[in-house]
Amino acid sequence: MEILEKSEAIGILPVKDGDKKPITVIGTCTIREGLDAACLEQAQNSAGAPGVHRFVLNPDAHLGHGAPIGSVLASPTHIYPGPVGVDIKCSMSLLQTDLPIGEIQDRSVRRALINAVCDRIPTGPGRGQRTVKKPRRVDVETGKRALIEGASAQVCESLGIPAAWAARCEDSHHLGHDDTQDALAERLETLTEAGTFRNLADKIGQLGSYGGGNHFGECENVEFAPGAESTAEAFGMKQNYAAFLSHCGSRGLGNILAQNQFRLLQSQFEKWDTPFPGGDKHLVYAPLGTPEADAYIDDMALGANFATVNHLLINALVLEAFQEVFPGTQGWLVYFISHNIARKEVVDETKMWVHRKGATRAFPRGHHALKATPFFETGHPILLPGNPVAGSVVMAAEPGAEISCFSVNHGAGRTLGRKNAIRTLDQRAVDAELLDNDVLSNCRAYPLDEAPAAYKDFAEVVRSVELAGLAKPVANLKAKFVIKDAGAADD
Repeated sequence: MEILEKSEAIGILPVKDGDKKPITVIGTCTIREGLDAACLEQAQNSAGAPGVHRFVLNPDAHLGHGAPIGSVLASPTHIYPGPVGVDIKCSMSLLQTDLPIGEIQDRSVRRALINAVCDRIPTGPGRGQRTVKKPRRVDVETGKRALIEGASAQVCESLGIPAAWAARCEDSHHLGHDDTQDALAERLETLTEAGTFRNLADKIGQLGSYGGGNHFGECENVEFAPGAESTAEAFGMKQNYAAFLSHCGSRGLGNILAQNQFRLLQSQFEKWDTPFPGGDKHLVYAPLGTPEADAYIDDMALGANFATVNHLLINALVLEAFQEVFPGTQGWLVYFISHNIARKEVVDETKMWVHRKGATRAFPRGHHALKATPFFETGHPILLPGNPVAGSVVMAAEPGAEISCFSVNHGAGRTLGRKNAIRTLDQRAVDAELLDNDVLSNCRAYPLDEAPAAYKDFAEVVRSVELAGLAKPVANLKAKFVIKDAGAADD
């Protein structure tokens, strides 16, 4: 499959159905040449599915379930679970503190912070608040409200989350298929009565926790990009002060919702005698307005609301941990933004569902959707994790992002599969690289499948975004310590 070059960092991949728009591929020649045939085949299958209007591959693209991770699909007529993913609303958030970075240079201080965070925030598949020393317990009724209401004032108050943080969310809450909370309440009751959740209380207990795999919490030093100082300050960041970057999603509850939807729609396809696009059973879909589409939208909203509250609670617990070690520390949310979600947006002057799977929204300054937010004059923060050695970056979108449905990559993207990374990478070398770069971790042995070498060259990925005219750096984030889990991935 040949990707035709449109510009230095933009390519075009034809689809099998000649009547459909070709796939837009964001990435330099180096990035494009690194996209494997299976990923490109999956992209063509996804782009050729019924109702697809536009499809984009980002520079972090790699093989996923139903659609590549690192892709964008826009449709005015259909909804697709695969191009959202099994970790509904997997997201990034950034907490800024007023603690000068020099205060945590000493490794013993950072170790105390790591312990304080781990005393409050569980890590790993299946683990919830009951498994840590200093839990923030969530009762079932509050958990149900979180699923239905998202980060409402009452939910935030019940969980000790500053109410003002809701205004720093891409979406502080999600509604049902008919734009009501009532639809979500009814759907939750239906799922509960059907026994979809074996133990809802156990899943609710995962609020305020990280998952396994690529989920993490990371303490950062904030370094403003040259010429972007005013934007960085408008975002709420502080040069050479400690910040905390988190990557997590809807945990076990979101996974159950997503997997259940795959099973339901696959069963319907068999009843309808409808072929799976490209023969991929994860590339199921439902026409908008059907009961199947309504059910998926409701389930996605429930999972997304859970993910939102999960992130906000994580940040409240992180701040509490910093305050234990440094009494009086203040912190505020810079932004919370998702990269596994479908949202109603305007594309090519038409309202449609934009599915982002391992892709993050990128609205530039002046975009109509930002009018009621603090970011109309700057564009919203884009939080892109790289790896603990290469660092991460905060960006702001440029008008050129329109070519990618106002989206950019969600990070570096894998270059080694998990099993391959575990088989080929050297544990001593991985651990030594982190220590040589003065990055501490809560892991005795850093997970090999999450080592920096398992991911693409982050500098080249960011370069692709800049050269394509999608976004520019606002600040670089340099890791001081990392919270991970060595268990299996759950997204």
